[in-house]
Amino acid sequence: MNTRQVWQRFDFLLFAVVLILCIFGIALISTAIGENHPTLGEHPQRQTTFLIIGLVVLFLVSAFDYHIWMTLSKVFYAFVFVLLVLTFLMGAAQFGAARWLETGLVTIQPAELARIALILSLASFFSQNIDKINNWMTIGKSLVITLGIVIWILIQPNLSTSIVLFVMWAAMLWISGLKPKYIYIMVAVVAVALIVSFAFDFPYLADYQKQRITNFLSPDETARHGETYNVEQALISIGAGGLFGKGYGQGSQVQLRFLKIRHNDFIFSVLANEFGFVGTVIVIAALIFVIFRCFKVAQNAPDAYGALIAYGFGILMAFQTIVNVGVNLRLLPVTGLTLPFISYGGSSLVSMLLGIGLVENVHMRSVVTPKGVTETPEAIV
Repeated sequence: MNTRQVWQRFDFLLFAVVLILCIFGIALISTAIGENHPTLGEHPQRQTTFLIIGLVVLFLVSAFDYHIWMTLSKVFYAFVFVLLVLTFLMGAAQFGAARWLETGLVTIQPAELARIALILSLASFFSQNIDKINNWMTIGKSLVITLGIVIWILIQPNLSTSIVLFVMWAAMLWISGLKPKYIYIMVAVVAVALIVSFAFDFPYLADYQKQRITNFLSPDETARHGETYNVEQALISIGAGGLFGKGYGQGSQVQLRFLKIRHNDFIFSVLANEFGFVGTVIVIAALIFVIFRCFKVAQNAPDAYGALIAYGFGILMAFQTIVNVGVNLRLLPVTGLTLPFISYGGSSLVSMLLGIGLVENVHMRSVVTPKGVTETPEAIV
C-alpha cells in the first residue's frame, strides 16, 4: 500500500471518541478545580497543552510502520530505564512518593511512559519467541524484562503502577499462548507470596500504603481527613448526582471542595456529581468502545507483534478504568491510578495518546480480505 492507502485506513471513529474523551476530561478538570484556585488554576491550560503534544505524538507514531518499534523498543526501554533511575536519585516527592522528574521545562512521570515501553518490549520478545512460549526459560526472560522496570517503580514507592505492569505481563503472556498448567503454577506462587507477606505485615509496603489497605478493610466513617474521608466524600458525590446530575459547575460536593483530589484520582466522582448516572454510563461506554476497538485491531493484526501491541494497550486501558472506578465506588483500596483520558496528568495523557497512535498504526497496516482473513500488504500484492 502507498502512503495514501495507508492513511485511508486511519480509524477516524476511534480517534474521534478518544479526542472527545480528552476534551471532556479538560472540561471536568476545569469544573473540578473551580475558579481562581490559588495553586491549581493553571491545570486546565496545562492539560490542554499536553493534549496538543499528545496529538502530535499520536500522528507521528501512526506515520511510521510499527515494525520499526521492534528495533527501537530496546532503545525506548533503555531511555525509560534511565529516566526511572534519575527519578529515584533526584525525583521530586509528592504525596509521599518520589515519582516526578523535573526537567526544567516540564515535570514528567516516567512510570507512565514505562507502561508503553513494557508493552513494546514484551510484544517484541513474545512475538519472536511465540513457538517457545511454554518454556520456563522464555517465561523467566520475559519476567526479567518486566522486573527491570518494575523494581525502580516499586521503590519510588508506586505499588499501583507496579501491579499494572505485572498484570500486563501476565495477560500478554497468556495471550501469547501460555498453557493452563503454567498459569496454575504461577497463581499458586503468587498466592503463597501473598500469604507469607501477610504473615510478615507486608514489609515491602510503605506505611501510607498499609494505611490505605487498613482504611479499605476497616473504614473510619467519622474521619475528617485522610484516605477514608476522600472515599466517603466520593461516595456522597456519586450518590448526590442522582440520575442526571447537578449540572456542569453546579455540583455542591465539587464546588464547595468537600471532595479532595477531585481533578485526578476522584475525577469519576466529579463526573457522577455533575452529570449523574447517565453521564457516567456514557463516559464508561466510550471507554469500553475504545478498549474493544483495540482488541478488534489486535484480532485483525497482520502479525503477532502488532496483535500484542494492540492487546497490551487495550489491557492497560481496561485495568486502569476498572481500578479507578472501583476506587471511587469503594470496591478497591485507593491506588492513585488515573481514569484514562479524563484525569489530570500530562505524562498520563501523552502516554495514552502514544498508545492510541500505536494501535492506529497497526490498524492502518492491516489489510482485511473480503473473506475476513487478515493479511499483510505484501501478501495482498
